[in-house]
Amino acid sequence: MDNQDLFGQMERMEEQFALACADMSSLKAKFVQLLEENKRLTIENQQLRKLLKKDAPQEISDRPGKEVPAVGEGYDNLARLYHEGFHICNVYYGHLRMEGDCLFCLSFLNK
Repeated sequence: MDNQDLFGQMERMEEQFALACADMSSLKAKFVQLLEENKRLTIENQQLRKLLKKDAPQEISDRPGKEVPAVGEGYDNLARLYHEGFHICNVYYGHLRMEGDCLFCLSFLNK
């Protein structure tokens, strides 16, 4: 092999490597999207199960009146979502937190 062949082979390998990196980046983005969707669906499933359990005993009892939601229930739900790894700030709401704490979310929780 002479120098031209080596250089040509090296260029082809570099092109293949660039394509592999692009494929890896797109797979990573799809993976993050699937993780977020999975987490969202898991939480939604848990909430639906809680609602089913909560509604079943109410149908049996003959108590008149409506249940008043507990004070701070919304705040508790947001805090729970944040601790489960989701953003609750208006910038990234609903996205999975990948790198530690979010200052926007923390400032929102501390209001």
